[in-house]
Amino acid sequence: MRVCGVVRVGLLTAFIAAAWLGQPVREGLAQTRPSASASEPAKASAPKASAPRKEAGAAVSPYTAGLVTGPPQSTEFAITQDIATTLATGQETGPRGEVALRVLPMVGNGGIRNIMDVLTLAGADMAIAPVVLVDRLRDTRTIPDIQNKLVYITPLFVEEFHLLARSEIRSLADLEGKTVNLGEEGSAAAVLGREVLNRLEVKFSELNLGLDAALDGMRKGQIFASLLVSGKPVNALSRTAQMDGIHLLPIPYSRALQQDYLPSTFRREDYPNIVGTDESVDTIAIKCALFAYNWPARSERFQLLEHFVETLFSRFPEFLGEPHHPKWREVNLPEVLTGWRRFRPAERWLQRQSGGEAALRKAFGRFLEQKPTGNPPDREELFQNYMRWQERKQGR
Repeated sequence: MRVCGVVRVGLLTAFIAAAWLGQPVREGLAQTRPSASASEPAKASAPKASAPRKEAGAAVSPYTAGLVTGPPQSTEFAITQDIATTLATGQETGPRGEVALRVLPMVGNGGIRNIMDVLTLAGADMAIAPVVLVDRLRDTRTIPDIQNKLVYITPLFVEEFHLLARSEIRSLADLEGKTVNLGEEGSAAAVLGREVLNRLEVKFSELNLGLDAALDGMRKGQIFASLLVSGKPVNALSRTAQMDGIHLLPIPYSRALQQDYLPSTFRREDYPNIVGTDESVDTIAIKCALFAYNWPARSERFQLLEHFVETLFSRFPEFLGEPHHPKWREVNLPEVLTGWRRFRPAERWLQRQSGGEAALRKAFGRFLEQKPTGNPPDREELFQNYMRWQERKQGR
C-alpha cells in the first residue's frame, strides 16, 4: 500500500521542524530506529515558528563571501572549492596581498542545515542546496517568509542517489528489516532517502552516520546499505574497490517517485572500481541550485554578492574544462528556477548577454529625448536607476 501524500507531507514537515529546533543527531551502531510505514498515523503538524533572524554581528570580511556547501567528500564541496580557487586567481592584489573578492567554503550537511545557515549566520551569504528541499520548506511554511529571504543565483547540476549495498543485497526487497544508513540528520540523504524508501514500501531500520563510518560498518557486516546524495562522480566513492564487496544498488524510477525526482544512471566511466564493464545501474536524482540571502539593495553584502556574480558569470567558461569537476558541464546559467526570484544583479547580467540591455538602453534613450533637461545627471547612473525602477515595476 502506497504512503499517501498527506502522510508524507506531515512527516516531512514534522521532521524539518525537529531538525531546525535542534533535534540531536543519532550516532553509533547501537542507535537505530525503524522506518515509517504506510500503516502509521500522520504526525501532528509542525509547530508554528517565528522567522529565523540573520545574526547582527559583522561578517568575516567586507571582501569575503561565505558559501555553505556539503561535507568534504561531496561533489558540492568540490564545486565550491573550484569556485574559491578559480576566482582567487587573476585579481589585482592590495599592498598586503588582499583581493577584492574571496569565497570562503563553509562545511554544512548538504541539506536543511545549509539553508538554515544562510538564513541565520552573518558570514553565510550563499548555499548550495537541493531545490526539492527548499521547495518543501516554502510549501509547508515551516520557515516563515523564506520566499522573501532567499533568492537564487543559478540552478546548478543534478545530484544522484548513491545507494551502496553489501554483496548479499541485490535488490531493494533484500533490505526488508535490515539496517540502512541515510547519512547525518537533516542531510538531503536523510530527509529524502527516508521519503523515497517509504514510497517504495521498504521497511528498514535507520542509522544516521557519516560516509566513512557507514562504509566501515558495512565492511563489518553491521550495516547492509548506505545512501549518499551527491553529484557523480564522488571522488570518495571512486576509491571504493569491488574487493570490499560493496556495489551500487538500483533504485527504480517508479511512478511513486516521478513527481519529485529525475531518472539517472551510473556507468563504468562514472565509477570504474564499482560498476562493471558494459554494466549500468539505474537510480534517481534531484536538482540543486546556488541560493543567496536576499540582502537589502545597496548594502555592503549585496554589493559583494553583485561583484561575485559578475566575476563568476563572466569567468564561467573557465570551469568547463580540466581540472574542474565534470558536473560544471551540466550548469546552464540562464535556466529559470520556477517559484523563486533570481538575484537581481544575476538577472541583469543575463539580460545584458541576451541583448535585453540593448533594448532597454534604446528605450531609455527615447525616454530621455522626450524629457529634455538643462542640467542632466550622469547618463549611466540614471540608466542604472531606470533598470532598478523597471525591476520594481515587474515585481522582481
